[in-house]
Amino acid sequence: MSISVLVGAQWGDEGKGKMVDYFAMQSDLIVRFQGGDNAGHTVINDYGVFKLHLIPCGIFNKECQCLIGTGMVVNPDVLIEEMQQITDVGLGVDRMKISAKAHILMPYHQKLDELMEASGGIGTTKRGIGQAYAYKALRKSLRFEDLLKLENARAKLETIVPVVNDQMASYKIEPYTVEELYAKCEFWAKTYGHMIVDPMVYLHDMIDADKEILFEGQLGAMKDIDLGIFPYVTSSNPLAAYAAVSGGFPAKKINKVIGVAKAFSSAVGGGPFPTEEVGGTIDMLRGTGEKPDDEFGARTGRSRRLGWFDIPVVRYTHSINGYDELALCKIDKLDNLPEIKICVDYMLDGELVKGFPTTEDLERVEPVYITLQGWMSDTTQIRRIGDLPENAKIYIKTIEDLVGTTVAYVGVGPDREDLAIRLTH
Repeated sequence: MSISVLVGAQWGDEGKGKMVDYFAMQSDLIVRFQGGDNAGHTVINDYGVFKLHLIPCGIFNKECQCLIGTGMVVNPDVLIEEMQQITDVGLGVDRMKISAKAHILMPYHQKLDELMEASGGIGTTKRGIGQAYAYKALRKSLRFEDLLKLENARAKLETIVPVVNDQMASYKIEPYTVEELYAKCEFWAKTYGHMIVDPMVYLHDMIDADKEILFEGQLGAMKDIDLGIFPYVTSSNPLAAYAAVSGGFPAKKINKVIGVAKAFSSAVGGGPFPTEEVGGTIDMLRGTGEKPDDEFGARTGRSRRLGWFDIPVVRYTHSINGYDELALCKIDKLDNLPEIKICVDYMLDGELVKGFPTTEDLERVEPVYITLQGWMSDTTQIRRIGDLPENAKIYIKTIEDLVGTTVAYVGVGPDREDLAIRLTH
């Protein structure tokens, strides 16, 4: 039995979808363990180009089971659309299960998100994720288990809808009715009833059967609600330890933690971003948006903010997650740069920063850069790290030494197989 957890090592958009799709070829079960449809994992393989927001990226391996886990908030209408993407290419979704304890993202959650953003928010995707988690914390929420006993769903809606409508009234929005929301629950029950499982029984059966299990994290550690750049964060914990919390198994059973980082930095939404550059050399990496690996958000389509690789960020997220190895994606994007900068430290008010700054201080830090020579050659056909250009290997070794872990995989293109791997893997 092996349990691995794959998480984002930066601000999100690091290439997790590509890596999960790759690891799924060797896995028996992929579990998406937190988040909702606010972020997308881009997968490019023989079936086409996909941006999955809820379905685990293991769905493309016909031998791999997939679980939408307990820690997620799931919009059932969005899930229907996503399932259609999969069936349209001739794949079934019969291998996909939904935790009975996963919470349902309701229409009013999304509406409240839109209204709150319009009155001055933090740049959310307006998908209702924060509101769904807030209602979960208020104990005013439906779970997928309620679709198996619709009388429970109705009873809960009768207590929830008045709370919702009090909020709607403050925005002068028409109230919701129990009947209209219950009708949706009836439809969802018919659609998903056969997919809903007891997550404890399902997962522990897999563990007891010595299956290869991979937990798929969403977003990146810098967006963690507790340890990230609060308040510019998501509403859940995209950290390796949360896989065990939401999965309901001892954390000591985790065998490996894989961090996914981009060979430079990118971010979507508000908040501090110390290595960000606007225009200039870094903008060469953006693309036009026509290619699936161009620097535009998989969910929002928004142009990503771009910057150089930030060692203090990845060193910090390593201290939180404990990466056994890193996957460094999109190094091919640097192929044509004669010089490449790496941020190795921060200065604040004339002093070297110790530890990791607060969100407010992170807005004010000055990055300390070193400059490495580029390799000015094509890496897209290389499949072993040892065969990369010498300056690319120096770039990777510099990151390894400063972060304190091993880069075991290097992304050299958007497709599943576009990877340079260490010979020991």
